[in-house]
Amino acid sequence: MVNGPVTVAGCSAAATKWGLDMKKVLNLALAATAVAFTATPALAVAPSDKNATATARVVKPLTLSWQRDLDLGTIVLGPGSWSGASVGITRAGVFSCANANTTCSGATQTAQYKVTGTNNQVVTVTAPNVTLTNQNDNVSTLVMTVDNPGTVNLGNSGSSGLIFALGGSVTVASTTPDGTYFGTFNVTVNY
Repeated sequence: MVNGPVTVAGCSAAATKWGLDMKKVLNLALAATAVAFTATPALAVAPSDKNATATARVVKPLTLSWQRDLDLGTIVLGPGSWSGASVGITRAGVFSCANANTTCSGATQTAQYKVTGTNNQVVTVTAPNVTLTNQNDNVSTLVMTVDNPGTVNLGNSGSSGLIFALGGSVTVASTTPDGTYFGTFNVTVNY
């Protein structure tokens, strides 16, 4: 190792110093370039066909309101020992009491509800079976199988909403206790 100023043969001391300073500058520039290349991310490339889009559909909240109750009229049980007689009304309003062991009378009707929401939306209607309880003894029950549309389309109903019907049927037997049977629908609607 050499102590003191270094001279290159044929060069002045100023030129030698300039050369050493230039070497430091070049080394510093090379180091900065290496850091820049390692820190620069790859160039971003856009899809060649199309960019993705984002959408959001906003809908009004649904409202559900009762319009009328379901009524199966009066069911008269015939004599003897029998079972499995079905009495019901479809959601379209077709009443059925065709079993030879039953006679039916009185006004019958479907239950009706009104749903309002956003136009042209499909609404799912959920209406599970209803347990009808005899009002004379509160122990005897009938299970009413609900005839549910499943879905309804609001179309262009606007704020007036759409009325839909629910039907139902019960099965009676010669041992069914007499009385008025009552139950409540548990209807819900969702988009």
